[in-house]
Amino acid sequence: MTLDYGAAVPANCNDHHQDRAIDTPDTVPVRQPFQFVDLETHFDPSLDTLWTYMRQRSRPSFNPGLLAEFNQWQNDIAHARSSGIMPIRYVVLGSRFPGVFSLGGDLDLFAGHIRKGDRDALVRYGRACVQILHRNMRSLDQPIITIGLVEGDALGGGFEALLSFNVVIAERGTSFGLPETNFGLFPGMGAHCFLSRRLGAARAEQMILSGRTYSAEELYDLGIVHALADAGRGRAEVEAYIRQNRRRHSGHCAIYEASRSVNPLALAELEAVVDLWADAALRLSDADLKLMRRLVGAQTRLLDKAAA
Repeated sequence: MTLDYGAAVPANCNDHHQDRAIDTPDTVPVRQPFQFVDLETHFDPSLDTLWTYMRQRSRPSFNPGLLAEFNQWQNDIAHARSSGIMPIRYVVLGSRFPGVFSLGGDLDLFAGHIRKGDRDALVRYGRACVQILHRNMRSLDQPIITIGLVEGDALGGGFEALLSFNVVIAERGTSFGLPETNFGLFPGMGAHCFLSRRLGAARAEQMILSGRTYSAEELYDLGIVHALADAGRGRAEVEAYIRQNRRRHSGHCAIYEASRSVNPLALAELEAVVDLWADAALRLSDADLKLMRRLVGAQTRLLDKAAA
């Protein structure tokens, strides 16, 4: 943003106060809370719920711009809740992209950093991701219950992000997966940490190594998905869940807090895995990078199809 300043006014030597006059713009843009480019928000006071949807015009992945907005979104929620401006008790995150919740990491960005051998850039990206997920896992240290609404596929980092929510409600027919092993990597933004606490280390490792896709129904049986909805009925199921459980809100918040105490997950642990992920990324072969580029192409075609 460029501010247009007028010409400086010379100081008046006869002025007793020796003040220097400075021209400033008449108005300076002030950012309003919950105003974003790639996030759509709406507060429903009847349910004390903040509805948020990702609405990217680019590939539905976690690019740096979206990460910056998520960071500000979390700040806005914490301020609105703690100040009493907005009595948020539930936060719901979904996606407006047809058939996709999120495809996860920005593979095009990864490939560029890997070709340059830029480990620091990979680490900065990964740590930005896990800092957001860790804060979400902690419900922003507020009496808030977080709900992931899955109306489309969640792959890679998209699946990892959902693991940081208190509740995941998914439509039948949606798919979840951690495909990183298919191009020589592993999911470095929380999958190991979250899944090992949910399923045990052996089962988590098996899921990550398989690289396979899981249905919403399979993850419901594993306890990763907490409620299923028919296609097109995901939001209605979330509303029903909130209405059914809102009187238990305080107790549920306490249970989630106790769970975090029993199975603590420090940010340092998530960041240590990010460092390992960055090291592994720099060891990828040309064939691995070629496959990564093909996946970027497939994601771009998906975007073109959605825009058609």
